[in-house]
Amino acid sequence: MEDSRRQRVTGPAIAVRGNDIDTDRIIPARFLRCVVFDGLGVHAFADDRAQLRERGRLHPFDDARFAEARILLVNRNFGCGSSREHAPQAIMRWARGIQAIVGESFAEIFAGNCQALGIPCPTASADDLAALMTACEENPGLEFRLDLEAMTLGAGERTARLTMAPGPRSQLIAGTWDSTGELLAGRDAIATTAAHLPYLANWR
Repeated sequence: MEDSRRQRVTGPAIAVRGNDIDTDRIIPARFLRCVVFDGLGVHAFADDRAQLRERGRLHPFDDARFAEARILLVNRNFGCGSSREHAPQAIMRWARGIQAIVGESFAEIFAGNCQALGIPCPTASADDLAALMTACEENPGLEFRLDLEAMTLGAGERTARLTMAPGPRSQLIAGTWDSTGELLAGRDAIATTAAHLPYLANWR
């Protein structure tokens, strides 16, 4: 069985700068008609990327230097707007796959949708994020080290302190973040309990 613990993520990072980046920008509405989430990754930030290409500029998600990134660095109120779960799904499925997002702050529903996928969303100070974003932009191959037990994000000689709600953090560390998996794992205990509940007798 795959280890579902998410206490550490290591690898290169990618920075998407800007406050209040909403889920409509992360994955535009026209891509929500999919039946499954497979293939969503190539459309992450589709409109932002297209607009920059028209201006002769390159979005980080179009920059081959960051194709191996495992950690996404963002600013304030990331993932605001609609509650579409397609947004973290697209980020998780882009390129090699983003495994953690570190920002100044997150929209609550977006962070919850990430948690359901096992994607940690800890926060860091604006100053630390600015420095780490610059570091990954100047050195795309730089290895970042996210540690949810120590609550740190390190790169090179710099280490930033992280903050995260204790409940989601402990679930990620213990590997109990997948509520559906937890429910299925307890099916025998659920059946045993149900068999002794008189008000369920008419349902059997």
